[in-house]
Amino acid sequence: MARFDDLELEEIKRRTDLAALIRSRGVVLTGGEAGNLIGRCPFHDDETPSFVVTPAKGLWRCMSSACGATGNAIQFIMKKDGLSFRHAVELLRAPSAAAFTASPKTVRALPPPVALDADDKTLLRQVLDYYAERLNDEAAGAPARAYLQKRGLGSPEAITAHRIGFADRTLGLRLPLKNRKDGAEIRTRLERLGVYRESGHEHFNGCVVFPLLDASGEILGLYGRKIIENQTPGLPKHLHLPGPRRGLWNPVALTSPEVILCEAVLDALSFWENDHRNVTTAYGVEGFSDEMLDAFVAAKVARVFLAFDRDEAGEIGAGKVGARLMARGIECRRVLFPHGQDANDYARKTSPANKALGVLLNAAAFMGKGKVSAVAAVSSHVAPAPSSLAALVAKEVAMPTRAPEVNATPSTQSTPPTPTTEAAKEKSTVPPVVNPSATPALTLNGEHWFLTLAEREYRIGGLEKTLGTDALKVALRLRVGERFHLDAMDLARDADRRRFTERAAEETGLHADLLKRDLGRLLLAVEQAQDGLRSVSVDAPQKGPAVMSEADRAEALAWAQAPDLIGRLRAALRRVLVGEDGNALVLYLVGTSRLLDRPLAGIVQSPSAAGKTTLMDAALSFFPEEDRVKYSAMTGQSLFYMGDANLKHKILAIVEEAGAEKAGYALKLLQSEGELTIASTGKNPTTGRMETQEYHVEGPVAILLTTTSADMDEELQNRCLTLAVDDSPEQTARIHALQRERRTLAGLVAKTERASVLGLLRNVQRLLKPLDVLNPYAPELTFVCGRARNRRDHEKYLTLIDTVALLHQHQRPRGRHEAGGASAGKVVEYVAVTLDDIALANELAPEVLGRSLDELPPQTRRLLDHVKTLVRAKQAQPGQSAKLGASFARRELREACGWSLTQVRVHLERLVELEYIELRHGKLGGSFNYELMIDPDAPAHVAHIGLIDVNELRKTHNYDEGVASLWQGVAGQKAGVAAGGETPQPPQKVDDLTLEGAA
Repeated sequence: MARFDDLELEEIKRRTDLAALIRSRGVVLTGGEAGNLIGRCPFHDDETPSFVVTPAKGLWRCMSSACGATGNAIQFIMKKDGLSFRHAVELLRAPSAAAFTASPKTVRALPPPVALDADDKTLLRQVLDYYAERLNDEAAGAPARAYLQKRGLGSPEAITAHRIGFADRTLGLRLPLKNRKDGAEIRTRLERLGVYRESGHEHFNGCVVFPLLDASGEILGLYGRKIIENQTPGLPKHLHLPGPRRGLWNPVALTSPEVILCEAVLDALSFWENDHRNVTTAYGVEGFSDEMLDAFVAAKVARVFLAFDRDEAGEIGAGKVGARLMARGIECRRVLFPHGQDANDYARKTSPANKALGVLLNAAAFMGKGKVSAVAAVSSHVAPAPSSLAALVAKEVAMPTRAPEVNATPSTQSTPPTPTTEAAKEKSTVPPVVNPSATPALTLNGEHWFLTLAEREYRIGGLEKTLGTDALKVALRLRVGERFHLDAMDLARDADRRRFTERAAEETGLHADLLKRDLGRLLLAVEQAQDGLRSVSVDAPQKGPAVMSEADRAEALAWAQAPDLIGRLRAALRRVLVGEDGNALVLYLVGTSRLLDRPLAGIVQSPSAAGKTTLMDAALSFFPEEDRVKYSAMTGQSLFYMGDANLKHKILAIVEEAGAEKAGYALKLLQSEGELTIASTGKNPTTGRMETQEYHVEGPVAILLTTTSADMDEELQNRCLTLAVDDSPEQTARIHALQRERRTLAGLVAKTERASVLGLLRNVQRLLKPLDVLNPYAPELTFVCGRARNRRDHEKYLTLIDTVALLHQHQRPRGRHEAGGASAGKVVEYVAVTLDDIALANELAPEVLGRSLDELPPQTRRLLDHVKTLVRAKQAQPGQSAKLGASFARRELREACGWSLTQVRVHLERLVELEYIELRHGKLGGSFNYELMIDPDAPAHVAHIGLIDVNELRKTHNYDEGVASLWQGVAGQKAGVAAGGETPQPPQKVDDLTLEGAA
């Protein structure tokens, strides 16, 4: 069974009176300092009181070095009463006198849900009533109700009418233990009834349970359906009580002259919840018992609609059941779902489902009526396929052979025996009907589909391109031994089929009638393959989060909770990427911001081959594969058709901004609005008519781009953090050293270690959850406001702080605030900002925001630095005047910086336009000479963004980070006062550190 919900456990611990609980176990508690209570430890011989209880936090701890026990209310009951974790939670989940009453370890504290002296029928009914109670329990029944809702079921009316329950393994917690007389007797009786197994486990553990009844409503059997789909392979998902299966689900359906018979209970419930209530079910495809058959006959049912699954097993099972019913004079009709679907699948994929199911019932294929032989019943239980094309194919398949087949197998050459019985004679006069389930299926191998009939192999190419069209244009090849025939044709055209049949007969030596029947079977197989491709394209599951093992989860959680998270993160980034410490950390924070309602976006701008893509890929490698989407280019409309929630809380990385130029509008809209919606025309797959269709892409999404362009779209750039790659010779030397090291033994070892670190940090990111962020210091923060674009830059700065706080969510308590007014009852969960978060954001913001506030792109600013260096070097030469030293040739600059001619020319033109340098032509314009118009010794300019000094905030708030990181009240102080609550008081530091560490 799934673990308890963390929020529910926190609620149980919060509402439990820990002091009263501990006192109920005989521990005398007296008042202590800072709201703590002191007593003698009940877990060891405690001469001096060392047992400290803090009711406000719901924690206790023995301060004695001989014991050191610690925990919360659940752990106290487990340790003191000798209970399991599940038993302790059940005891505290609905607090009663039993929870605060000490009991021997062999006595169950929870009241039993069954009477120990009840007879077997009453006992089984009481067990079912308990299962129904667990399903309706808000917390305990949540997994089962979620499973039913996923299957489109579980309305309150259905749950009540059919007494549906949930076996969550808590029945045994409420029964006396087996080592007691009462416990041994009741468990033996439940084992005899089949509710318990010989191993002592509940038989229906983890199942949604349905009663199977007789006509009077007495319980004759139980059916359980496992709610966990990805359980251990080989374990059954469908469970019944041991012994002969008895009873009927929804026996009231037999009062109707027409009854719908399904293969499984959930299929029958799908009909019932969609207003078709004359429905019942068999015990699976082979489970229509004699008891059920007699009940149908006794109730004088006139007509049965066999709604078995539309697969091979369902077709065979429907044929057998239909034969038995028709042999007793009951008319049978076959409900034809789409191939591969059952009633539940069809009801979930159609709207409105009640009308769609009604249409299928009205169109059910007639199987027969009256006393017929089983052979005749089986042969007639499938109707022709509904489409006109398939009907044409059926006619071709059914066409009798007019000439003996050439190169046929012995089985096809044999002559069928002459019919001897009247039934057989009658059957021989009826044209045979195609059984779609008997049609061989296409198999996919590489890019082609294959169908093998005896020694004949058909290969089909281009089948995927026929989806959404009325034609079936494919490349079809027939191979028989070394002979073959290949042709491009439209399988939907009679002329093309005739041409292929004639030419293939000439090439292979096979008879044309045999090939004609083969094409009929091939057409049916192609239609089935198309249905499968359509269902895959429509219902393809999205990539879900990777499942972490408990060991991996514990390792990741320990890493996320260890001190100095940012320092360790910087060290991990350096192991993957040499240099670029600041840029790598900023990109990591941009990716982490995907979990916020308004994430950040980043652009890495650099010359070609400077390593911008390497920088982005290195940062992306720290995030789980399922949380990142990377493209080399995007078309203008591609974002609008990505599907609901395809980008929610993910990172969208585009390798080159120029490749997304046409999608620029969509990217800007996605960043600003957090979602995309477009109305477009498309063909209705059912009616074929053109209609308006709405496509929605849900955000929020963090966007990462790289570019070599100096002139970017300003609307896109001012929504992003702009970073420049370090293209200095020193950085190049570091990269060369790393490239050489990777070829050494140390490099190979480091590669393995890097893979391990990346796996760990991806799991750390998987542990992060979307949370609101509360910044109690926000009103005191400052930012420059001289330009209109500062409005967006200020939002980036605040989001950067929020991201740092979100990254630390496992190191800080989560605040909870219950809203009032119109939103009463809704609880807001948040993590709070500390001053260290603001300090880190203040460290990063001047570079990524201040640099972007002037008019120089990062690359242009780099070239200006090279110009200053060149001018200073020329002015330092002996006899060189300051005026002459300020001029330089373009060739000198290219040699000094190592850039290409194109790069130097583009950025020099930008510097000329901004009047940092001036163009001076040489003689006859033969060479380009420039003059620096600013002081080469002036320090590099970073625009001042007016951030407040964090040290001033520390002094103002008398801030102690060691206590604040452990105290949840600091984060929610202002929010609590604003909501009308009491201002929480800071706890004593020593007790706080001790008890929080114990938790």
